[in-house]
Amino acid sequence: MESNQRYYARRAAEERTAAQRAITAAAREWHARLALQFAARAASALEEAASAA
Repeated sequence: MESNQRYYARRAAEERTAAQRAITAAAREWHARLALQFAARAASALEEAASAA
């Protein structure tokens, strides 16, 4: 099963790619925003895993 940290990191990468491929500025901004949110969640999940260990 995929960990939360890996899932969020993967989704952040996918959203960054989607932002690069987006045709409109609004779509680029939306995907970039999502990428930042997923990256923050990945960092948070990593910190939680480190403190639990």
